Amino acid sequence: MSIHFIFDLLSYSVAFLISWKWIRPATPAIADETLRYGYYTALIIGFFIGAFGFGTLNTYYSLHQIIIGKSVLGAIFGGVVSAELFKKFAHIRGSTGAYFVPSLSIGIAIGRIGCYLSGIQDYTYGIETTTIFAHDFGDGIMRHPVQLYESVSMGLFFLYTVWVYKNNKKTFEHTIFYQFIGYYSLQRFVWEFLKPYETLIFGLTLFQILCLILMVYAFIYLQHKKGKL
Repeated sequence: MSIHFIFDLLSYSVAFLISWKWIRPATPAIADETLRYGYYTALIIGFFIGAFGFGTLNTYYSLHQIIIGKSVLGAIFGGVVSAELFKKFAHIRGSTGAYFVPSLSIGIAIGRIGCYLSGIQDYTYGIETTTIFAHDFGDGIMRHPVQLYESVSMGLFFLYTVWVYKNNKKTFEHTIFYQFIGYYSLQRFVWEFLKPYETLIFGLTLFQILCLILMVYAFIYLQHKKGKL
């Protein structure tokens, strides 16, 4: 059993416990049970297509060979697209993702530690550096431990989500999901400059392009919500 798989299980378990026992809605965001299960189904399909589709595309563009990859960013992007499409056709309004955010944040923070411990095989390491944070992942090159940068970043956001949940439930339910999308995309956009991925257009990687799209999405929805709080 690989160290990455162990940390994946740990991240899923912690995320599940948080959403099940601690931070959960008093009533479902979607009242109709049939629509709710349809929403979850669309969300899961979007996650899987995005995770493996964009993860594989990135390895293809960067390594010039077809290797099945998976990506957290791709999963989030696919989940957002599938959820929004389902909500549009089912005429569901409002934010439905708020209570996923704490679990997603801490899950990413834990999962990235697994990426870091997996070494060079994981292909999530950073470019060469001489900073004090430099780490040898097994190939003799001192690199940015980008996984840990993201782990700390998302761990801090998890603490922020808990604070908002405890102090302003209305803001949490209406805007925390869009704050998460904006924050995650922004920090991920920055970390991508420290990774050895191939650029596609305007000096940006595939993942940075996805980040920009998600940032625009988050900004539009946050502006829309701003006048209602």
